[in-house]
Amino acid sequence: MGIITLLISISITIALLFLAIFIWSLRSGQFDDTTTPAMRMIFDERKSQADQRGSMHSLKPQKAVSKPDPDKNQSSI
Repeated sequence: MGIITLLISISITIALLFLAIFIWSLRSGQFDDTTTPAMRMIFDERKSQADQRGSMHSLKPQKAVSKPDPDKNQSSI
């Protein structure tokens, strides 16, 4: 009977130790954000490429866009 109380007390001590480590890791920011830092490099690269393409397109003259005439699109009944 004495061994059961010893094993239960050891298991409760280990469980409390793991709980304390888990709470410490939560407070220290270990589980804040695991996806965004890995993806940030990809998004920054796309943004820089878009900025480079946007600056090249801004040097070219743009064509004037004409609006379609609404009278031409109506069908007669």
